[in-house]
Amino acid sequence: MFESADFDLAPYAEVDLPAQVRRTYCSWSDAGWRSLLVQCFDHAPEAEPFPMPAVADLHLVLCVAGDVEMRTRADGKPVRRRWLPGYFELMVPGLASVRDYRTTSALRTIQVTVPSATVERAAAGLGDREPDFPALAAITGDPMVEQLVRALPPAGGADDLYAESAAAFLVAHLLTKGRHERLPGPEHAAVSRAAALMRERLAEPLTVAEIAAEAHLSVYHFIRVFRAATGETPHRFLTRLRIERARRLLSDTDLTIAQIADRCGFASPGALSSAFLGQVGVRPSVYRRN
Repeated sequence: MFESADFDLAPYAEVDLPAQVRRTYCSWSDAGWRSLLVQCFDHAPEAEPFPMPAVADLHLVLCVAGDVEMRTRADGKPVRRRWLPGYFELMVPGLASVRDYRTTSALRTIQVTVPSATVERAAAGLGDREPDFPALAAITGDPMVEQLVRALPPAGGADDLYAESAAAFLVAHLLTKGRHERLPGPEHAAVSRAAALMRERLAEPLTVAEIAAEAHLSVYHFIRVFRAATGETPHRFLTRLRIERARRLLSDTDLTIAQIADRCGFASPGALSSAFLGQVGVRPSVYRRN
């Protein structure tokens, strides 16, 4: 089990919550866990800018309900992201931010905090000198993470050994997944920024020129280095991400094909259907029935 020096849950579990947030579950008090903190929150439909202090440990926020326009300012200009069920963010330890948001439906989140010592031990076990937190922060959607995090609150009747094992598996999976974000070559940072931008703005009509500008590269140079680093063109990479989200929404929601097309960045249901057929081999309606 973790030693008490590894993780002080109290600053997270006992913090005074703002008026727009209501905590509905806390594994600190409801399950007696000390190896992993799991909290469930209901959020107000709208929030004015509020500070998010830097955290010492790895903190993951999973959106489980809502359609949210989230604006975050950390280092530099504000970044807008659309939160839908299944979308999650990893807060980089030591990085404070300011956020505000609006949602068209009830926003609910599950938030998981893992002690930094657990992350460091897992990274060492995987042969890394230290965790690559920027690479982890670039991961914004993964079915395995979503399923595991959703399963944690119902498992509150289990003892702390369960929490310890869940924390170890979650971190090992994230670190392994994060290795794919550490793209090779001197343009690593530029390509990583571009990939993160695509994940964050899947619902928007992005152009290659806009993505290249975010990566601070010319369009020609950006396409060349992106393909060398990922094995895909930016367009194919972005389409694949959109199809992955569409598959999750088809499987896990009752949204119409038109609504899914809009949330995945396709101009029309027909555009989604054609791209889906090309990558999956069947139309979205057939995929949902099957």
